[in-house]
Amino acid sequence: MNPLHYIQDFYFPRLCSACENTLTTYEKHICISCHLHLPKFKTEYFEDEFLARKFWGKINVKNTYSFLQFTKNGPVQHILHQLKYRNKPELAEYLGEWYGNDLKTKDFDKEIDLILGVPLHPEKKKRRGYNQADCFAKGLSIKLNVPREEDILIRTAFTETQTNKSRFKRFQNMEGVFEVPNPEAVRGKRIALVDDVLTTGATLEVAGAVLLASGCSELSILTIAAAL
Repeated sequence: MNPLHYIQDFYFPRLCSACENTLTTYEKHICISCHLHLPKFKTEYFEDEFLARKFWGKINVKNTYSFLQFTKNGPVQHILHQLKYRNKPELAEYLGEWYGNDLKTKDFDKEIDLILGVPLHPEKKKRRGYNQADCFAKGLSIKLNVPREEDILIRTAFTETQTNKSRFKRFQNMEGVFEVPNPEAVRGKRIALVDDVLTTGATLEVAGAVLLASGCSELSILTIAAAL
């Protein structure tokens, strides 16, 4: 370990993105305690029927997977807040690599051909500096060894926040905002569509429908977290 790291940690202590306790020199983003105790979806094949049910009768989704269970004011909410408002793209990538390792043990890498993050509008991405869904997708891509692309699915309209909207209002807010400029890029591909959090599923439903209409052969949904 570089001695400078010890000095940096002494004067500028790094905090766990889940519990805000001080990280040791050998810990990265998430402390060991949170590594062991963060609430995960632990059903067989990492799929919970509750998540899949959000898309039943709406779009054809093969797999619906989420890494962590979201609870209000819990550690997972704190992680998501860090991703959105504290300039932590490397945290999203770290979570993607962590979850990618888990998914690879179930051979999920053999079920998909392409990983796509739900895009932000360019103006919103410029303000934030990065797209946390793309960063999470990058980590997944590294561990699953499956290609990731950023410009196949694009966002063509700036939308107001989805927070505190009903499912119907969220769907209305997202209608018509996604586009696949070159359908050949997705035709016949088994695609994993990635986002940070699954709540009502409206955003993922609209984006997924565009991919399926453009010729995607199979669609899976992956998120960092999901609310029960």
